[in-house]
Amino acid sequence: MSQPNSFALRIDDAVLEDLQQRLQRVRWPDQAPDAQPWALGTDLAYLQETVAYWRDQFDWRQQEARFNAFAQYTVDVAGIDLHFWHVPGNGPKPMPLLLSHGWPGSVWEFNKIIPMLTDPGRFGGDPADAFTVVAPSLPGYTLSFRPGQRRFPIPDIAAAFVELMRNVLGYEGFLAQGGDWGSFISAYIAYASPAAVRGIHINLLPLRREPPDATAPETPDALAFRKELDHWLREETGYSGIQGTKPQTLAYALTDSPVGLAAWILEKFRTWSDCDGDPSLSFSTDDLLVNVMLYWATGAIGSSFWPYYSRAHSGWPLPAERRIEVPTAYQSFPKDILHPPRAVAERAFNLVRWTEAPRGGHFAALEVPELLAEDIRAFARTLR
Repeated sequence: MSQPNSFALRIDDAVLEDLQQRLQRVRWPDQAPDAQPWALGTDLAYLQETVAYWRDQFDWRQQEARFNAFAQYTVDVAGIDLHFWHVPGNGPKPMPLLLSHGWPGSVWEFNKIIPMLTDPGRFGGDPADAFTVVAPSLPGYTLSFRPGQRRFPIPDIAAAFVELMRNVLGYEGFLAQGGDWGSFISAYIAYASPAAVRGIHINLLPLRREPPDATAPETPDALAFRKELDHWLREETGYSGIQGTKPQTLAYALTDSPVGLAAWILEKFRTWSDCDGDPSLSFSTDDLLVNVMLYWATGAIGSSFWPYYSRAHSGWPLPAERRIEVPTAYQSFPKDILHPPRAVAERAFNLVRWTEAPRGGHFAALEVPELLAEDIRAFARTLR
C-alpha cells in the first residue's frame, strides 16, 4: 500500500500571469434589458464587480497560504494521486471523520468548519467531541485531477475513500459526512461497506427526484415537496442536463474562459444559499474565488462533470432495492435545493436523527459551519 506524501499547493506564476491577462480582456455579453437581476442566470453587474475584484485586489498567494495551513497529502489510491487534508483532533479520543464535498465545491468548503470539528475546546465546546478530519478532493476534482485521468462515478469515488480511510490511514469505524455529491458518497459507503462506518451524517437526502407516491396521504410536507420538486425540475436542472449529456462541449468554454467558469460556479452558490439574493451575505468573495481558482488552475471542470454523466447513463447511484441500515443523521437547511418528506427518507435510511436548521443552504459547511458542526457532534455522541 502506498504511503501518503506531504503536499503544498503552489500555482505557477505563469498560470497566474495568464489568468491576469484573460481577466483584462474579457468580452462581456449584454443582458436582456427587461430581465430582473439573476433571473436569466449570473447577473452581469455582479459578475463584472467580482471580476474587477479578482483582477485588481484578490491576493492568490495570501489565499494559497491559508489553504496550505491545513496538513495535506497525496497518495496513490484507485490509480490516481488522491489529494486530501488530514487534520488531527485535539481531544482525548478523536473520532475519525470523512468529509466529502460536492459540485461545484471543493475541500475549501470545509476551511471554516474543520477547526470547529478538530478543536471544539477552542470554540467553547467539549474536547471530548473532537474529530480527526480527513477531507479528500473528489477524484476528478481540482487537486485530485490530472489531464487524461480516468473518470470516476459515485460508487468508484466511495470505494476510493474507503480504501483511503481503512487501508492507507488505518481508520476502522469512521463517521462519514457530506452534502451534494458528498451525501451520495457517504450513503454509498454505508450501502456497499457498512462495516466501515459507525454512521453517516448528510445534509442533502440523496433520494430519487420523484414526487411522493400518488397513493400516499397528501400531507402538508408531501404537497410542499411536490411543488418544490416541480419548480426544481422546470427551472433549476439545466446545468445537470448539459453536464450529464454533453460535458465535453461545455468543458471547452469553461476551461478557456475564467469569467465563464466563475459565472457557471458562482450562480450556484447564489441560488442554493440562504443569502436573500446577495451572495456576500453568505460567503466572502475571497472564499468564492478560492474555490473557482482551484478549478481554474487544475483545469478540472470537465472531469468534475462525470458523476452527472454517469447518473444520466448508468442510473441513480444508490440502488433502490435495499434500505441503508447504518445509523443516519440528516440535517435540513431551509435554502437547500430539495426537502423530501421524512416518511420518504425513512424508507431508504435508518434515520436516527432529523434536524431542521433555522438558516443556511446547500453549502452549509461554508455558509453556517457552526450549525453543521454542532449537529455532527451531537450525532457522534450517540455513536461513541
